[in-house]
Amino acid sequence: MAKKTISISVEEKLKALYDLQCVDSEIDQLRIVRGELPVEIQDLKDEVVRLQSRLDKFEEEKKSLKEDLKSRKDSMKNSSDLIARYKTQLENIKNNREFTSLTKEVEFQELEMELSEKKINEIKAKTLMKNEVISQSSESLLEHKEDLEAKISELSAITAETEKEEATLIKKSDVTQKKIDDRLLQSYSRIRGSVRNGLALVSVDRDACGGCFNKIPPQRQLEIKLHKKVIVCEHCGRILIDSNILSDQD
Repeated sequence: MAKKTISISVEEKLKALYDLQCVDSEIDQLRIVRGELPVEIQDLKDEVVRLQSRLDKFEEEKKSLKEDLKSRKDSMKNSSDLIARYKTQLENIKNNREFTSLTKEVEFQELEMELSEKKINEIKAKTLMKNEVISQSSESLLEHKEDLEAKISELSAITAETEKEEATLIKKSDVTQKKIDDRLLQSYSRIRGSVRNGLALVSVDRDACGGCFNKIPPQRQLEIKLHKKVIVCEHCGRILIDSNILSDQD
């Protein structure tokens, strides 16, 4: 796409830039009203996702504990059944070798039951702790979701009040930009993006730059007043204009 070149005087270019700066500053002010809400909303969304993921993980761990508990209870029942069967067989024992073998089996299953009982108690304790953590995490997740909904509602209310005005200003900004050649417009946009208050164009006030407040030499001030070329502040890089242009615009 060919670059846009517009044949107008430097003074007219500066006036067009001033018009654009005024419109863009109004847009900036409208967006400032929203404050940090968009950032806060994104942070809350990220935190909700993190908390939900954490809660899901706890629920999976609880499910695993439940399955482990069932397995241990089944193991205890199996050991109990075996013990009952071995004891019945002991009543009809015929020799010492069988007696010793069955007795050892009974002892082994009793140890298995003790181990299973110990593990069951441990699982129950872990489950209680997990339930507590899940309860706290669920409460925290709910609070963050409520905060998120409130912030979104607040932003929507603010946006509803300003979106029509902002749309009008954006359209006005687009129209004004068409009056400025691409090279100057790119410089303006670059400067706006690099300064905190978004002011790419400032006037000389009391012999100083209206942006960084550094002194402007008299010869430089004279060049600015002549409107023969676009001059930037050697300290902050902002485009400098004299107050006469501002007066002419009023």
